[in-house]
Amino acid sequence: MKNKIQTNFPFTGEVLNTYDLFTDDQIENALEKSAETFTSWRKVTLKEKVEMLARLSDILEENKKVCANLITLEMGKPFKQSIAEIDKCIWLIDFYAKNAEQFLSDELIETDAEESFISKDPLGIIFGIMPWNYPFWQALRFAIPTITAGNTIVLKHANNVLGSALMIEDIFRKAGYPEYCFQTIIATHDQVEDIIADDRIKGVSFTGSEKAGKKIAELAGKYLKKIVLELGGSNACIISEDADLDKYIDTIVKARLQNTGQSCIAAKRYIVEEKIYDKFLEYYNNGIQKLKFGDPLHHETDIATMAREDLAEEVEQQITESVNKGAKILIGGKRDKAYIEPTILTDVTPDMPVFNEEVFGPVASIIKAENLKHAIQLASNSKYGLGTMVFTEDQQKVRELISEIPDGALFVNEMVKSDPRLPFGGTKASGYGRELSKEGILEFVNKKTVYIK
Repeated sequence: MKNKIQTNFPFTGEVLNTYDLFTDDQIENALEKSAETFTSWRKVTLKEKVEMLARLSDILEENKKVCANLITLEMGKPFKQSIAEIDKCIWLIDFYAKNAEQFLSDELIETDAEESFISKDPLGIIFGIMPWNYPFWQALRFAIPTITAGNTIVLKHANNVLGSALMIEDIFRKAGYPEYCFQTIIATHDQVEDIIADDRIKGVSFTGSEKAGKKIAELAGKYLKKIVLELGGSNACIISEDADLDKYIDTIVKARLQNTGQSCIAAKRYIVEEKIYDKFLEYYNNGIQKLKFGDPLHHETDIATMAREDLAEEVEQQITESVNKGAKILIGGKRDKAYIEPTILTDVTPDMPVFNEEVFGPVASIIKAENLKHAIQLASNSKYGLGTMVFTEDQQKVRELISEIPDGALFVNEMVKSDPRLPFGGTKASGYGRELSKEGILEFVNKKTVYIK
């Protein structure tokens, strides 16, 4: 259907809805209205903005099951994980409601002036391009701090979660935000380039694949736009020989298979010291067997189909190519439409796709390391730099090695996860810029030097 986009329930293929692409005139109107709204929104007091955040939080809480159900229908996430996603969004909103004033207040600097300080002024319209795997969290993770800082937002969400995108827009309006403060548009790739080029757009936030991120970065550079990139990852999970598997195996399994493995910060490469290698395989296999596959709308389901059949086909191809290079399938490996069996691959080496590419599905690659030093070398042997996990009882040993890990995050005895209180972002091919915490709210402000004598 030309000029239309159809959404489907991945588990059954059922058609959910059909949406019209925006015309160029509709996009022009959205930008014009956003620019007009910015002139007044930037002057709204922070106290009023915080009050709107509180209402936004309440509305999400009241509509939690409705929002979670929509997430599950559009991209197939197990319902209990969709509920957890909305809970995390509420946490995010409450965090900025509590801390925005502190983060955005003028920063006094002592100089020879009578008064000198850094003023944090909003930039204007910020264009967000967001992915489907966490439809509410990804959009709000970008939007909440950005809009609270005084910017207005135009969101281009992934085509398979347009219902979620429009529901987010509706929630902002119900919370009392000006009508054009947050807008969702449904645009083509060509229209996206035109939007980035538009002088009214003052910044771009993109979360998605490395390939798409390079294109967005190229466009942002061409038009000199501030940009934050949150791209792919191939996170290593290092299992030290002293790791307490009895205590942490459920976390270790969840680190790979949450959201059916469709997470940039998932543990994709398990690098295991050889003394514990066989024991780890046994524990990990047992952990997978406990997961319940089924209809994602059922509340007891742990793992379901992937979000689209073409995504499952890509993962299947990565498995096949890796097996052709010598990897062994311990369990899983089969695909049925959008479903990929939870898969464990052993004998994985750095020349294989499951080691050197991002695998966005329920596939765990297990690599044997001679010792911890070798494990860190293998972990760092990646073009990505989003995060590393280490499971060990010797925390001091890890503290001494922090500088050896070149990623944006290091988590010890816990899976890498985003937390509103901590900055989130990567290095190398995982992007640049930071979201969340104080750093996130300051990405799209003008840190203006003010000097009064």
